[in-house]
Amino acid sequence: MSNAEGKILKIYDKSKPDEEHLFDSSNWNHLAWCLVVVLAGLAFWLAVALVNAENQRNALVSKQCQDPIFKGEIDQQCLLTVHSREHWWQHLWYGMRHVKPEAPAPVGRHR
Repeated sequence: MSNAEGKILKIYDKSKPDEEHLFDSSNWNHLAWCLVVVLAGLAFWLAVALVNAENQRNALVSKQCQDPIFKGEIDQQCLLTVHSREHWWQHLWYGMRHVKPEAPAPVGRHR
């Protein structure tokens, strides 16, 4: 190798990637993505729980699960299978908008 080739190789030697630190990785990125996945799973689980609770609450309010034999009682099997609204997202939308309990309607005597 001539002296000119040596100078050119020395110049381009600095542009080579640093192979020693080429594959260094950090666990912070993995930790952040794991946290995102866990929080997304938790949000999904809470949404499913909210849909189920709102479905049963709406069925109780609209008296869809009255026990036909024992008046004033609730049919527990009906609560497990009732669909009180047409779509699941309607339950989610109602549950997300109404975070405070509604005031009961005043009960008065009719004359």
